[in-house]
Amino acid sequence: MSDRTRHVVAFYEIDRAWGGPEEGGWWYDCGELARILKVVPSADAAHDLAARANRLMDRLQRGKRDVGSVIYAGGRYAACVLEDTAPRAFPETRPHYE
Repeated sequence: MSDRTRHVVAFYEIDRAWGGPEEGGWWYDCGELARILKVVPSADAAHDLAARANRLMDRLQRGKRDVGSVIYAGGRYAACVLEDTAPRAFPETRPHYE
């Protein structure tokens, strides 16, 4: 990792997507970029900021359905740490069952 690597802390609206019927069906985590919180030069600082943001989000989202619930309809957010840039969505390509 280079000393010039930037670390982006961004909020994503999180969800689960159907992966396929293999082994009785499987799901994967996905998310859409909601907003960039901050860009910092240190990975440690980025992870500390994301942890604080997620603790706050957990309190604010109390009472909302869990992303794993069959009746989840969106509205949960999580802070993620990424290097250099925050993609509009994750994963960038649909995973394959292995």
